[in-house]
Amino acid sequence: MHREFADALAAAVGAPNVLTAADDTAPYCIDWRRQYRAAAECVVRPANAEQVAEVVRLCARSGVAIVPQGGNTGLCGGSVPTGRGNELVLSLARLNRIRGIDPLDDTLTAEAGCVLAQVQQAALDVDRYFPVSLAAEGSCQIGGILSTNAGGVNVLRYGNARDQVLGLEVVLPDGRIWNGLRSLRKDNTGYDLKQLFLGSEGTFGVITAAVLRLRPRPGASATAWIAIDGPESAVRLLARLRERLGETVSAFELISRRCLEAVLAHATAFRDPLPASHPWYVLTELEDSGGFESLYARLEATLADCAERGELRNAAVAASQAQSEALWRIRETIPEAQFANVKHDISVAVSRIPALVEGVESALAAHFPGAQSYIFGHVGDGNLHYNIGMADAGATATLMKRSEEVNRVVYDVVSALGGSISAEHGIGQLKRSELVRCKSPVEMELMRTLKSALDPRGLMNPGKVV
Repeated sequence: MHREFADALAAAVGAPNVLTAADDTAPYCIDWRRQYRAAAECVVRPANAEQVAEVVRLCARSGVAIVPQGGNTGLCGGSVPTGRGNELVLSLARLNRIRGIDPLDDTLTAEAGCVLAQVQQAALDVDRYFPVSLAAEGSCQIGGILSTNAGGVNVLRYGNARDQVLGLEVVLPDGRIWNGLRSLRKDNTGYDLKQLFLGSEGTFGVITAAVLRLRPRPGASATAWIAIDGPESAVRLLARLRERLGETVSAFELISRRCLEAVLAHATAFRDPLPASHPWYVLTELEDSGGFESLYARLEATLADCAERGELRNAAVAASQAQSEALWRIRETIPEAQFANVKHDISVAVSRIPALVEGVESALAAHFPGAQSYIFGHVGDGNLHYNIGMADAGATATLMKRSEEVNRVVYDVVSALGGSISAEHGIGQLKRSELVRCKSPVEMELMRTLKSALDPRGLMNPGKVV
């Protein structure tokens, strides 16, 4: 990095916020799963949108690529350098202010570096609710959530991250700031520009702030851990619960027995929620404006009826908030409990989930004998996390070296069912080549046209998505 450029960065954000020493930059240059690692010219930590804009202008003049980074909790290598050229990591962690909350308008304006848990708590402080909920909510940041259009456990009722956004503030690739921080529910004045940046993984510009939708705070929630026969039972049970309980069903998570066993082996503090072992489980949660006793009774009665119909094997309904939290900790610990394997974030129509599991398991048995699947995820919106390893760590490490072959087997089944290779984790570096296979030539042409129009020099998060 030449001296003039380094001095200009220091002048823009303050010398202590331009990190160049290897020990200082290392945490920003490796992804959470430690699958992608590459050096950067430096790490720059601006404190506001104006400083972000100045850094982007300096990079544009010097031809230095920008890798925007939030909490760096992604699973596809989208927030770390590629090592293919001069790259600068732009950490947004210091843009961490809640700029405003309007309970009457049900909106909250947050900067990109705000941690998700911070936003959730700010909403609760005014008796409102921000429904995005992820396992990494204590460290992931709003900018990253929006740039990947993250999902989480409440998509079934509230939608993806993009559904929570009314307006954006974005620094464009030439350093101009687009102030689209509007809280309008209806604005039909041409193209909805914010949608260009939501889910684009920082390849069109840098999100610096957002106007987020808040919801009424649920009066009560009720949680149940349910044993079932398999994915088909899960899909049918979901339909039954929605038929009986309507929109109160906010989360519906499928969990295989192998995932539960991984969690029990990972941390001895966990206990099996049911007295006997079962092949599959569902973790569901209801939210309503009424009281807990009423919601608990409705859930319990519905599950009892389902049991009589043979639609489930057994169930445990949490009798307290502590019991509910204990059940959710099992679900949230699954990724950590089976950290090293070949991971997939795939989706199909909800009704096709049984065919997806059957098809992938059959294909894996044919191509990779002995492969073991860890299957869990948001079956309520058709999104499964389909992670594949072997019986021991050595064999799993060998399988991971063949990850492209494993991916091809899984993605072929997904494609045949009209599904998606990325439901909520994004494309990043991991799935870039697969994107070309699964998208039509027309779709790829449109995506590249947008990229060229907004970022003609290709300096915004290069090597990601397209």
